[in-house]
Order: sequence, then structure tokens, then C-alpha cells
Amino acid sequence: MNPNLKRITSFITFLLLVCISHVYLSVSFAAPETSTDAVETPAPQQTLVGVLTIAGDKPVMVDSATAITGTTILDGATVETPNGVTATINLNILGSVDFEQDTKAKLTFQAERIKVLLLAGCVTVNAKPGVTGEIETSKGVISKTEFKKGGVLRVCHPDSVATASAAVAGALGPLATLGIVAAPALIIIPTVLPGDNPSNSVPN
Repeated sequence: MNPNLKRITSFITFLLLVCISHVYLSVSFAAPETSTDAVETPAPQQTLVGVLTIAGDKPVMVDSATAITGTTILDGATVETPNGVTATINLNILGSVDFEQDTKAKLTFQAERIKVLLLAGCVTVNAKPGVTGEIETSKGVISKTEFKKGGVLRVCHPDSVATASAAVAGALGPLATLGIVAAPALIIIPTVLPGDNPSNSVPN
């Protein structure tokens, strides 16, 4: 073999080995790339639920199913109490709702708001400061507590008031019946504890 050609071949081989070695070392010692554009995953919002407590020897109905003390109440639930049984739904940071006997109402709640659609009977909403408590009857009566102060709001359904008045009148006799019929303005449906200042609408 030509000596010059041999030297050239050896030199080219040496250069190739140096290049390959350099590439291998560069890959081996390269630091792993860290991304600075990572998006933080927001913490999931806490789901608000209520807890049922019953006072009486009978269960209540929640969405047409039997419920006992300790039952979890979800937003949009319809609660119905029988005669002689009362119930309370504790809404934790929002407040609570009390259902008197023979009461049926739909309860909705979310951050900063408790709303009751009263279908029969009487309910009391206890809204904490920073929460609006609202009771609406199926007759269109709407009562609210103040958002900043919170407050306690009790409302009875007009039909339940009329039924109770008729029962009392029947027991007392014709003169009492005449007095009740002649003075319907004496029946006050929304009731607020002292110190509260809710916004009330008057039924037609």
C-alpha cells in the first residue's frame, strides 16, 4: 500500500473516532431539560352538602325516599316532614334550615346562598354573615335576609296558615270563624327574629 494513502486513511479514522467520542460524551453529560411552562392544576372546589337531623319517632322523606338522622342532603333535594316530626339540615359554613311538622320544601344551596321553595308548612332559614337566606312560597311570596349580616328567617306557606286558621275557627265556634275571616290582615306569614331586616314581598 502507498505510504501516503495509508497515513491519510489513518488520520481520517482518527478524526472519526474523535468526533464519535465527543458526541457520546455530550449526550451522556447533558442535564435533563426542565420545563418552565408547567401549568399548575387548580385545587378542586369543595362540594357543599347538608346533614339531616330528625326530632321525632318517624323518618322524613327526601326526594320521595325514606331518610333518617345523618343522611347527606344534596343541592336540590325536596324534604317532607310528617305530622309530629321536625327536622334540621346543617349546611356547615352556610347555616342551617329547620323544617317544622307537616312541611314540604325544596332546598337549593351554593356558595353564599341558601334558597328554600316552600310548598307546605313552615321553615326557618338561619343564614350566616356573608350568606343570603331566601324563602319563596309556591304562591309567590319571597323573603330574604341581608347578605352581610345574615339572619334568621321564618316563613309559613299561606295555604298552611289558612288550614290552621280554619281548624282553630271550627274548634272555637261561629263567632271565632267570623272574626278570623273578617281580619285576614292579622295573619303574618314571614317572621324574622329581632335585629334582622329582611326584604319581604306581600302575597296578592
